[in-house]
Amino acid sequence: MLLTFYRLLARLPLGWLHRLGRCLGLLVYRSSADYAARLRANAALGGYQGEDFARRSAAAAGEGALEIPRVWFRPDRALAECRTDDWDAVQGALDEGKGILFLTPHLGCFEVAARYYAHRGGPITVLYRPPRKAWVSQLVEGGRRGPNLDTAPANLQGVRQLVRALRRGEAIGILPDQVPGNGEGVWAPFFGKPAFSMVLPGRLAAQTGAAVVLTAGERLPGGQGWKVHFVRLPGPVPETAEDQAAWVNAGMEAMIRRCPEQYLWGYNRYKAPRGETPPAA
Repeated sequence: MLLTFYRLLARLPLGWLHRLGRCLGLLVYRSSADYAARLRANAALGGYQGEDFARRSAAAAGEGALEIPRVWFRPDRALAECRTDDWDAVQGALDEGKGILFLTPHLGCFEVAARYYAHRGGPITVLYRPPRKAWVSQLVEGGRRGPNLDTAPANLQGVRQLVRALRRGEAIGILPDQVPGNGEGVWAPFFGKPAFSMVLPGRLAAQTGAAVVLTAGERLPGGQGWKVHFVRLPGPVPETAEDQAAWVNAGMEAMIRRCPEQYLWGYNRYKAPRGETPPAA
């Protein structure tokens, strides 16, 4: 039933989906005091204060939720609605032949960025956390996979799959602002506050020599589609895990500031996994 619902949503014009999404996002913001407070507090760390910004960000989160069915189930239409001014950064990385590590924060339409690369650049394998419920997992895997686009589970087997892809000179994708599990991260600053941050991107970059490219699908107004940004992180890769995580976080901060309202400020980015203690302020 959910699959049918998603397919029906995918047939709506993008502008309609965004309008419905804004209503949904504001409804969630108004109905959850904890979510609203977290969104405002996290945005304030980036210098984005005030109720007006918070409401616009909540509305943008709703837009992001309802545009996913279009990207998953009408990919040809979605790709036709994408453009970029940054392909030279990708082409330079491709020419080096060492693989590309795409880092896609929860900014704009993060689902469309990998599909755009798969359409234009070549094979890409995206790391993801399988949902706990099997029927949801089937929906997500079915939606995310496509021509030149594969998925890898967030476990040891999946990491090995990513390494093999990079060794073949292919691309991989990771959402670097997810809170990792115990033993899988380090504390590093993110908008001036310690956040438990992934060590995997830095390790993969140091191990394989792959180019590290930040990407995001900025949502354009009026249902016009998305502008896909590609920004290569300057090397060399720092040596320590802490410095690598700070390097990635700084790159994400710069990308987020391009369209700050479209970042998922309501995500509990600063939570501490069980057994981890944030450093003293």
